[in-house]
Amino acid sequence: MALGKYSRVDNNNNNNNNRKSSSSYCSTVTIVIFVGLCLVGIWMLTSSSVVPVQTGNGSAEEKKNQVEDQVTPVTSDNNDSSNTSDFEDNRGDLPDDATKGDANVSLAENDGKGNLNTQENQDNTEETKMDESKKDDEQSASEGGEKSGDNSGGQGDSLENSDDKKSDSDETDKKSDSDENDKKSEENNEKSDLDDGDKKQDESSSENNGDQADNQIEEKVDQNDNKELEKSSDEPKDDGQLKNQSSNEVFPSGAQSELLNETVTQTGSFSTQATESKIEKETQLSSKKYSWKLCNTTAGPDYIPCLDNLEAIRHLPSTKHYEHRERHCPEEPPTCLVPLPEGYKRPIEWPKSREKIWYYNVPHTKLAQIKGHQNWVKVTGEYLTFPGGGTQFKHGALHYIDFIEESVPDVAWGKRSRVVLDVGCGVASFGGFLFDRSVVAMSFAPKDEHEAQVQFALERGIPAVSAVMGTKRLPYPGRVFDIVHCARCRVPWHIEGGKLLLELNRVLRPGGFFLWSATPIYQNKTEDVEIWEAMVELTKSMCWELVNKTSKDAVNGVAVAAFRKPTSNDCYEQRSKQEPPVCLESDDPNAAWNVPLQTCMHKVPVDASERGSQWPDRWPERLEKAPYWLSSQVGVYGKAAPEDFAADNEHWKRVVTKSYLNGMGISWSSVRNVMDMNAVYGGFAAALKDLSLWVMNVVPIDSPDTLPIIYERGLFGMYHDWCESFSTYPRSYDLLHADHLFSKLNKRCNLVAIVAEVDRILRPEGKLIVRDNVETINELENMLKSMQWEVRMTYSKDKEGLLCVQKFMWRPKEVETIKYAIA
Repeated sequence: MALGKYSRVDNNNNNNNNRKSSSSYCSTVTIVIFVGLCLVGIWMLTSSSVVPVQTGNGSAEEKKNQVEDQVTPVTSDNNDSSNTSDFEDNRGDLPDDATKGDANVSLAENDGKGNLNTQENQDNTEETKMDESKKDDEQSASEGGEKSGDNSGGQGDSLENSDDKKSDSDETDKKSDSDENDKKSEENNEKSDLDDGDKKQDESSSENNGDQADNQIEEKVDQNDNKELEKSSDEPKDDGQLKNQSSNEVFPSGAQSELLNETVTQTGSFSTQATESKIEKETQLSSKKYSWKLCNTTAGPDYIPCLDNLEAIRHLPSTKHYEHRERHCPEEPPTCLVPLPEGYKRPIEWPKSREKIWYYNVPHTKLAQIKGHQNWVKVTGEYLTFPGGGTQFKHGALHYIDFIEESVPDVAWGKRSRVVLDVGCGVASFGGFLFDRSVVAMSFAPKDEHEAQVQFALERGIPAVSAVMGTKRLPYPGRVFDIVHCARCRVPWHIEGGKLLLELNRVLRPGGFFLWSATPIYQNKTEDVEIWEAMVELTKSMCWELVNKTSKDAVNGVAVAAFRKPTSNDCYEQRSKQEPPVCLESDDPNAAWNVPLQTCMHKVPVDASERGSQWPDRWPERLEKAPYWLSSQVGVYGKAAPEDFAADNEHWKRVVTKSYLNGMGISWSSVRNVMDMNAVYGGFAAALKDLSLWVMNVVPIDSPDTLPIIYERGLFGMYHDWCESFSTYPRSYDLLHADHLFSKLNKRCNLVAIVAEVDRILRPEGKLIVRDNVETINELENMLKSMQWEVRMTYSKDKEGLLCVQKFMWRPKEVETIKYAIA
């Protein structure tokens, strides 16, 4: 550049003075040397300007602080300071930016404890910034020294300095402007990351939480490791950090930086192995692709894999005992997604749903045609309505329920009697109206010619499962139901030695009632009379006491027979004929998963410390009290069982109250059907007792058998193997809860198939809450995102995570035909 400039001077001299080439060359060299010496002198005189440049940089850093302070209120506008959301497990707060609430639910802000931890993170950030400023100062000084002492580069530096001399006065401003623009760009990137619900951001914000009280998630956090991850990552800081950014941050002088560098070790520009490995794992997970397809089956939108295995049903040797209505699960569970009915809408909320549902959600009219005259269900415009409830209570279930209690006062609905098994439930109106008497009913009926009866029940917001009394035991423990009810349930109790009635005897609590309302009780037809006589003989041999056989009710025109199960073994021992026989001592009445039925009776427990020897406390006292028979046992978490039970109960109270109800962004008024996929003691369900909902408590078959405890508390549930499909219709539940379940299942099941099953049973707009290790949470999050589910909240700490996601209407377009499910 310099040579070009002075070549132009040389040309001017030639034109003006017409000198010779040799003389011109000498003159040019002289001028270049002279100007060069002058510029070197000027540069040496002005070399002290290095210090002002450092000051300029410091000013730019101060301007960055000013910009940061100005941006802070913008990033915190999304939070409502009037609300707080505690993540109970840490006895602290959920991160502000961790949740996306429903439109009508306010998000929560950190409390004092969370802010203390945030301030600690801010101190770490400030310290890092101080070191970075120090290194910049040292680098500038070093570069200045090199320029002063480098003779070979002196001319080039001088000439360049000369060319740039005009802009020296603006250099500091330009740097400041550049820093300001960089800062604004950085803030925009932060906002974008927050909006995208980035998992990394949530993990960074997990520092805002205090100690954890979870029995399963022990919060022993290595603070130093967490700080290293924060300092070396590019993750955006959470709102709490931005909002509380200290205004008195000081960037140290050169001397202070020297001292700080000697006493504090920083990662500097080097990344840590922990960060590198974590990012790589997350990248691998996020890059994994899931290809979902739409299930093509004869059942269509009502597909239940274990009940619609038509290929297996076609090869059954017999259907005499309803084998074709039992579970026949495929060897490999499906991984496709079930289609939605055309015109599907968000279900009507409880309690209106008890009276009517959307027709297009369950578009079946056959039952209305068959049972319309009995007021089961009617088609009314765009609704299906339920004016009566069932064959035995055409004019309303509540009158029928009260009629039973008047006839048998010891029933005492909602006090002595809390948990009911309703056999052959139809559309489950009996169970639906028992809620008005503080009673919960486990209703079941087969998937048979009474098209979609259980699906009607679930759409109405009434608990029910699709099952049949066939060749296997029901999936419930022994001696757990306070009452078993059958209203015209079409079960032949009296045949084959009373095998099916003996199964009811297994699940009925000693002293509990069997309430039977059917035509043999009040009609005089030959067949009815024969059945009644056979039932009387059978129940007498089983030592059941006929407490009352009512006359016809004036309103519904039906009668009820009430039988009571004995509370001792005296009658069994005094029978002249041991038919049906007493089961062997080795026969476990609690063994219920795929166990064949037997024609025998289990003895009644008489030891005061044995379950079933005493009636539970009245409701609601029984909910909070540890069962009397737990005193000599060790609990699931290793403590004495009563202590274990109490700790679990208190834990879930705090989690639900401080986190789930207020910190998840869930509108609980729209939640009715809930399932706890790994219920343990039923603490989650117990904590929700004041809400207008019910919880199906599932105890996996490979988990500790705590289901009897759940029933003793006045709750209900069933056993299940989550490697298979659940016996319910698609779109049955509003909310699913899984506490440390998926990581366990991942060891023996196809996780993709389990997620497809979760999608099948969860309604569109329904929520899934998962608590598990971080690796499982990350895998689930990516899988669910691939199904277009929305991540509402994600949080992790000390290798444990919490995930809340919402399902939507998305369905894949590519179709997969399930050959074994095609008629």
